[in-house]
Formats: sequence, C-alpha cells, structure tokens
Amino acid sequence: MRNLFAFLAGGLFGAGLFISGMTDTAKVQGWLDIFGDWDPTLAFVMGGAIIPMAIAWQIAQRRATPVLGGTFPPPPPVRLDTRLALGSVMFGAGWGLAGLCPGPSVASLSYGGVGHWVFFAAMIGGMLAAPPVLARLTRPAQAA
Repeated sequence: MRNLFAFLAGGLFGAGLFISGMTDTAKVQGWLDIFGDWDPTLAFVMGGAIIPMAIAWQIAQRRATPVLGGTFPPPPPVRLDTRLALGSVMFGAGWGLAGLCPGPSVASLSYGGVGHWVFFAAMIGGMLAAPPVLARLTRPAQAA
C-alpha cells in the first residue's frame, strides 16, 4: 500500500510540476531573472506548495504514527555550515544555468529532448561524485 501511495504522490507531484510550468526552463530562468524580464508566476507555484505543506506538518505533529504505518523520521539537525552554503550555491547556480532542478528534470525526461537527458545524466553523476569528493575535501591534511 505504501508503494502505491508513493507512486500516486510522485505522479501527482510530476503532473503539478508540468502544469505549473516548472519543467519549462525558460519560465524558471525568467523567474530567476529579477533584474531583466522577470516572470513572477512561479511565486504562486511556491506558495501553492508551501501553504499545504505547512498545514500537513501541523497535522503530522498531532499524530503518533503516520497514516500508512511506520514511524516519523526525526527532524534533521539545524546546522548552518560550509556544506549547506556551498550546496545551496551549487544548486542555485545549476538551477539558474539550466532552468532545471531534480524534480522537474525527472518530470521532463519523456518530452524534454536530449538536453534534459544530458542534464539528468550530469545530475546523477554529480550525486554519485559528491560523497567521495566531500570525503576528500574534509579529510584532515596529512603531515609531511
């Protein structure tokens, strides 16, 4: 049952991304171009996502267990560190340059053309490369 609901939720999410224009790279780049030909319509998409999620969080806090069973995951620790800042900058730069982020890239694979597949492959490559690169960068320097 959980897999069915996950499939339905993912399908609804992808349909929402498509209908809202989040898979249209020109629309996303227009949203990010605040000093040029700014397109504010994606603010409504964000509001349409934030408001119901805030309500869902309030409802979830009152429940002992999730509707489909199991347990709620613990909240992540609040850490503002170099990893968060660097990751945010890289995510924003990629989103601005390509006009895609992970959700819309998957939603647009069936119709987006070769460019969307190239972005998706690069995204997966970056996800696979990030842990060893991070381990290398955070390893203490060895004495000579």
